[in-house]
Amino acid sequence: MTTTTTAADSGTAQYATFFLDGLYFGIAVLSVQEVIRHQEMTPVPLAPAVVRGLINLRGQIVTALDLRSRLGLTPRPDGELPMNVVVRTPDGAVSLLVDEIDDVVEVNAAQFEQAPETVRTKVDGLVTGVYKLPARLLLILDVERTVDINARHVDAA
Repeated sequence: MTTTTTAADSGTAQYATFFLDGLYFGIAVLSVQEVIRHQEMTPVPLAPAVVRGLINLRGQIVTALDLRSRLGLTPRPDGELPMNVVVRTPDGAVSLLVDEIDDVVEVNAAQFEQAPETVRTKVDGLVTGVYKLPARLLLILDVERTVDINARHVDAA
């Protein structure tokens, strides 16, 4: 059986949370290397639109992916700088560009619900499920699928 965090044995799961286009997302906290403010990016010629550029993270070159583009959301308004959620992948670190970083949230694993089929189809399985929190829904992203830029890209809504 696969779990999202080691805390699953205790009936809880922890997610690093952030906002994108007014939506509340989370990724397994164990996938997160660090969160940092906006970094200058170097564009990559001929890269897919989801690849916003490369950042220099203390000497390590990291690909920056625009999650708004990856999820088919509206583009970030001009003048608004993204934040970076740097995640660990089998191929190295990748930065996910988000609107605003929130906090680490611990949820009861029993409250996890699979994303409806219509949502899973629209976002190509990137959203694996949801948690109903008191104030909002927490959408859970699959980090490995999200950073796989060779997968079918999501069309804008």
